Amino acid sequence: METTEKLIERPFYFERLWAQVDVPVIKVLTGVRRCGKSTLLTQLAKRLRAEKLVAKIVELNLESDDGLRIRRADDLADYLREAAPDKKERTYFFLDEVQHVPGWEDVVNALRVSWDADIYLTGSNSTVLSGDLATNLAGRYVSMRVRPFTFRESAELYREKGLSPDELFRLYLEFGGYPVLKFYDFDRENSLDYLRGVYDSAVRRDVVEHNAVRDVDAFDRVLSFAFGNIGHTFSANSISRFLKSEHRAVSVDTVLNYLRFIEEAFLVDRVARFDVRGKEVLRAGEKYYAADLGLRTMLGFSNSADIDQALENIVYSELVARGYEVYVGSVPQDGESAREVDFVARKDGQISYYQVCYLLAGTETVEREFGALEAIGDNYPKFVLSMDPLDRSRNGIIHRNLVDWLMG
Repeated sequence: METTEKLIERPFYFERLWAQVDVPVIKVLTGVRRCGKSTLLTQLAKRLRAEKLVAKIVELNLESDDGLRIRRADDLADYLREAAPDKKERTYFFLDEVQHVPGWEDVVNALRVSWDADIYLTGSNSTVLSGDLATNLAGRYVSMRVRPFTFRESAELYREKGLSPDELFRLYLEFGGYPVLKFYDFDRENSLDYLRGVYDSAVRRDVVEHNAVRDVDAFDRVLSFAFGNIGHTFSANSISRFLKSEHRAVSVDTVLNYLRFIEEAFLVDRVARFDVRGKEVLRAGEKYYAADLGLRTMLGFSNSADIDQALENIVYSELVARGYEVYVGSVPQDGESAREVDFVARKDGQISYYQVCYLLAGTETVEREFGALEAIGDNYPKFVLSMDPLDRSRNGIIHRNLVDWLMG
């Protein structure tokens, strides 16, 4: 179990999860490895024991010593029957990294049908929601995506260090939001070694093994390209051409499969483009953002050198963590090329727009960032986020210091 995340609360996730207790659906927590899924289940079990004194709780991590011995559905079923022999007794089942057992869906369905059960699952690959769970249990499960720490959560984690928000942000920009890094006290070598372990585990187990990838070198190159080009528009064709220039022939179909695999492992998010004028999602012009910037540093990229893209990545992750549905915006212009808005965020029927840049350093930059938002004809809130300390708001468009916004 991941225990270090207990150092701070994650109310956005925990309260949503607690609200589902005893609701007759299966609860599924997904997300990249080591982002805190197991800890949320541990915290939930602790609260259940405190508030439901007679509750029976069965916890099984399929990557623990006991769990490693269970790799068949029959063995999983036998284990759970022994752990909860009385099917009429209210039992809370916590199954961690359940995707390691082929056919686990049938076992979970049997728990749902035959036991007085409240069932919680975690998985590090989105295919945990496919197969029988999606087809046979439609309407009988809810899913929740868990992510690495936001900047505000990380700042809380390191509060006793006595660092300023700007100092903490520089560390977050380089190392990302994995909470275990707290124990390395910002030592670069040890921090990157830990992130390399997280990455290798996610790639090996959740991609290479799960999808039986044969050409691991080609896959690594595709993944590296995606991490290196966060915030840029690219296609499978462009990646295939790039690899060909490096004397690695990889078909477009294979590139598409590899991109899908890394997205399913929650290593990256694919963000669709949204036509601001037509209020519709477009099929082309998607972008990718990394699950965590620390993984990008570990792969050899500099988030400081690619500061505009890195800041975009942070804002994207923050908006999603705040519960928004996020798109890349496109603003059509009569007789001109469409303007791009970094993010269109939707929640509860409301829309807000965001432009992100490092500094509003000159007139051209100011006009580019504010002009894209001024070209939008509606009255929804519009924001420009940058590292500038002074408020540059104009024409109803709100300018915020990025660090202040993240801490708000």
